[in-house]
Amino acid sequence: MKNSLSNLKLTWNYVKKNKKELYTFIFLNILIIIIGIVVPILSAQIIVNLTSNKFNQLLWISLIVFIIENIRNLIHFYGNRASQILYRESMSRIQNDLGKNILKLENNILDKNGSGVFIQRMTNDTARLADIYDILTVYVSRIITNLGIFVAVFIINKLAFLFLLLSVIIRYLIEYVRNNVLKINDKEARKEAEKASSFASEMIRGARDIKMLNAEESFEDALNERIIALNSKRYNMAETNRRYGLLRGFAYDLSDLLLIILLVQLIVLNKLEVAYAIIIYNYSSKIPSIVNDIGTLLDKMRDFNLSAERIYSIINSEEFKKEQFGSKHINKVKGDFEFRNVTFKYEEEEILKDLSFKIEKNTTTAFVGKSGAGKSTIFNLLCKMYDIDSGEILIDGININELDKDSIRGNITIISQSPYIFNLSIKENLRLVKKDLTDKEMKQACHLACLDEFIESLPEKYDTIVGEGGVNLSGGQKQRLAIARALIQKTEIILFDEATSALDNETQSKIQDAIKNMKGKYTILIIAHRLSTVIDSDKIFIIEEGKVIDSGTHKELLKKSDFYKQLYEKDLKK
Repeated sequence: MKNSLSNLKLTWNYVKKNKKELYTFIFLNILIIIIGIVVPILSAQIIVNLTSNKFNQLLWISLIVFIIENIRNLIHFYGNRASQILYRESMSRIQNDLGKNILKLENNILDKNGSGVFIQRMTNDTARLADIYDILTVYVSRIITNLGIFVAVFIINKLAFLFLLLSVIIRYLIEYVRNNVLKINDKEARKEAEKASSFASEMIRGARDIKMLNAEESFEDALNERIIALNSKRYNMAETNRRYGLLRGFAYDLSDLLLIILLVQLIVLNKLEVAYAIIIYNYSSKIPSIVNDIGTLLDKMRDFNLSAERIYSIINSEEFKKEQFGSKHINKVKGDFEFRNVTFKYEEEEILKDLSFKIEKNTTTAFVGKSGAGKSTIFNLLCKMYDIDSGEILIDGININELDKDSIRGNITIISQSPYIFNLSIKENLRLVKKDLTDKEMKQACHLACLDEFIESLPEKYDTIVGEGGVNLSGGQKQRLAIARALIQKTEIILFDEATSALDNETQSKIQDAIKNMKGKYTILIIAHRLSTVIDSDKIFIIEEGKVIDSGTHKELLKKSDFYKQLYEKDLKK
């Protein structure tokens, strides 16, 4: 109960902003409740007048009931409209807030959880939250409305009233126990749904590679295992409903039998007229509706609480940690930075070990070494994608832990070896980094990235949709689009993480010319396996097992470093 109230309070913050629709909805439902209490009493009078041959009174009461019922229909119409607006607006706010918080999560949290975890919560769970106040109002009003029959029965006969009340309590207890059992099953089912959703998402994105590997059967088996596990949990929920449904049905039938016996005894003892016995028996048929509504409300609240826990665990809890930034702000950095005794572990594996080096502004610096030496990790840490375990990273002499997000990521552009291209047009992909991007700026960036000729050859040109992950582009075209996207940002620090690895020699040469054009104007860092792409760098750091083992210009390293010389000779043979 405490969790429900806490979750309702949090959700209320999203609902209360539409005050006009909210107050309208509440007011109309209060009218529905009042009508629901009045109508059963009037309906009882209809039966009494009918059996007593009081036809004039019967007609008048029937006319009043007719008018009230039509008023109720109009109230339902306007209430539903207010409810739909509340649902739409609340849903948008919850999804937007959840989306913002997902983007704030620490990267190791994103690494550990599959995309299906967040997709399920963004779609299914937010819908349950947005709908809860509508559900509460509708079902509570229906329950209260149907409870109007108890008022009528209480007026007619107190003993029959007590019997019906006891019947409702027993049936409620059955529903309560059923709901608690379902809560456990539902929680497990949602976890399995996330696993299945994550795997299916990965399988669809990697479908082409799966085909090339001829691994369809393995993936089909793996997907089948997850689907079977999910459906097994769902079957357990259905089995619980069936078992308790059987018990509920028996309770209903026994209640009907005992009520008939009670009514007969009351009639025999002249404690109740036949007409009123008929009314009570007819009203007793409403009791299953009351209990069913209570059961449904419990189900909805169970769904709501589980969804609330899953959503607010991302928004508020420590389970899904958010990135932490400082408060200092720099509009435009100079471009000096330093790693000072930096150590970094990823999942207990030490990647960088007491790493130290300095980079001066407006210089071009390269990092070379074997795969897995920690080169890309340096870039990720500079962008504060992960937090270091010890040491300091300084930008313009300021520890990056003191800087706010915009000071770091608004001044650094990283072009990775596997850039993610969104399923949008080329123009839209470029405008993601600058909303007010002009056509002139866009074409200039694409020209610098050696992409303009390719785009102009397309039928839709800049309006061409590139497909999910840029599937309609070659590897080189994706990287050039990522380079154009980065150039539009015009940051002081530009990081090239194997950005030319998928390019042919001719295009790579053009990109190298573009990088040369930026020399002296930006702080440029380059990671490259091809040493031919970094020989003109102002300084080259050799990284091995998370440490700097040597540094210097290309010519200096050829003379003093056997390790570098071997790398360079291997590169020449390719």
